[in-house]
Amino acid sequence: ALCSHIQYERMDGDVTMQCGSLDSDASVTWKVNGTDVKAHHREEGSRLILMEVDLSNNGLYSCFQNPNGERRDQINLRIGTSPREPTVTCRSNTYPKGFYCSWHLQHPTSIPTDFDVTVLPWFSPDPTSLEVTRDVVHKNRCHVLFPEVFSSYPYRVNVTAVNALGKASTTITFEEINIVKPDPPERVVATPIPSNVRRLEYFLRYRPLIRDQWQHVELTDSTAHTITDAYAGKEYIIQVAAKDMEIGTWSDWSVAVHATPWMDKPQQIPSTTEQEPLLGTYPNPDPNRSPPPTSKNRSSVRTPTLTQTLTQTDPLHHRARTAPRYVPQP
Repeated sequence: ALCSHIQYERMDGDVTMQCGSLDSDASVTWKVNGTDVKAHHREEGSRLILMEVDLSNNGLYSCFQNPNGERRDQINLRIGTSPREPTVTCRSNTYPKGFYCSWHLQHPTSIPTDFDVTVLPWFSPDPTSLEVTRDVVHKNRCHVLFPEVFSSYPYRVNVTAVNALGKASTTITFEEINIVKPDPPERVVATPIPSNVRRLEYFLRYRPLIRDQWQHVELTDSTAHTITDAYAGKEYIIQVAAKDMEIGTWSDWSVAVHATPWMDKPQQIPSTTEQEPLLGTYPNPDPNRSPPPTSKNRSSVRTPTLTQTLTQTDPLHHRARTAPRYVPQP
């Protein structure tokens, strides 16, 4: 049986195929994949010339000598391009054991292309090529063992792409510390948390029952708030609205909650003068008690002034605070 041979040719060029060793003026008939040649071509004796070939011209071409039709040659035509400079990257995911380099062509050649790889410790007193092991799974990857840990010399990697139509090379230089990069985590599991709620922010408003003006507090990191400016013994109305921290708008106000701060028991407040003590819960002096002594000489005795002090309490938690009292001031 007549064996075929492969003929590689460049894209967009003209291709000439010779029918074996027949004379240039021999009469032959050409077929491609068993059918007549329909591509743009011309025949010159024992030669077939294809014009401006592309990938559609790939095929098995056979020539038959006239007039007996004996097959004299078979040519497997493969159209492609010469390689351009490959893209090369190196990484160490097993440091300090070694590193690997991988490469690829940004533009396919359409024909078989091999890669030659060399690795050198650059500027080393012993610039011997390091052993390169090709990866058994990834054809465009190789592995290199570090000859020493914490090397002070950079490494130089050269990758040359070679095929029947040409070759091209890329060289990179790097220090080992600049290529150390671990692999991404594997077997990552995400588990939903039971009863987990969306992240919400809250808006609180409150006011004394006897007033119409609201006071507002925005809560972004908490679901509790202590109101520190409530008046003791005054009933308050409290409402809360919520909003998703990522999207959406504020909810309607919650059902109103009523709360009144607690007050402590009355405490006896001593007078700052020589008078008898007054009780802090008396809104007015005892009408049956004699008024404080006065003196015509105002520089020797002063009548104390009574000032009301209001204690601020927490209506949400009903914390006990001091009740309003009258404190004599000089």
